[in-house]
Amino acid sequence: MAHGHLRRPDAIYARSFELARELTDLAAVAPALHPLALRLVHACGLPEIGRDLAFGGDPLAAGRRALAAGGTILCDSRMVEAGIMQRLVPDRAGTFCAVDAPAARALAEQQETTRSAASVDLWRPHLAGGVVAIGNAPTALFRLLEVLVEVPERPAAILAFPVGLVGAAESKDALIEAGLGIPYVTLRGRFGGSALAAAALNAILLPDL
Repeated sequence: MAHGHLRRPDAIYARSFELARELTDLAAVAPALHPLALRLVHACGLPEIGRDLAFGGDPLAAGRRALAAGGTILCDSRMVEAGIMQRLVPDRAGTFCAVDAPAARALAEQQETTRSAASVDLWRPHLAGGVVAIGNAPTALFRLLEVLVEVPERPAAILAFPVGLVGAAESKDALIEAGLGIPYVTLRGRFGGSALAAAALNAILLPDL
């Protein structure tokens, strides 16, 4: 049965971004960040997220400089890590996810918190000049904000898309209000997820649209 749908990958890709540009309100987004915003819309199919995106500085440019210099991509979940286009990650860079490490499990039990939050403490050797990609746990973003008060190391950029009914909106508001001076992108409210965090990271790896 023929449905008259697009079949060629290149045609689907091109049409997807044509529609993203047509349907997304980017008035509040700096032109340099339009490629990042459009890739986020493409990842979730929801142009309306454009009005809820929040940026500090230029996380796209900062992320590219960091990875070119060998910075580590710090992921809060294996789902985020799996969504990253590994073939495009510079040889000097790499990904790091400690959520399933025995040390994270032990810390989580000791601190009575989630493994995602505990794993943030294991990021410290890679934190300076790294790119943080959070797409799952609000507790990971809350813990990152606490760690950044406790230690001098600073990541180059924060891509924050925790999701859920408990703490997601609040953790992202806390990032926006923290005034860290670190380039970031986040999505206000409860919506988020690993696909968005990976899409934001892939926007750093891919050429501009």
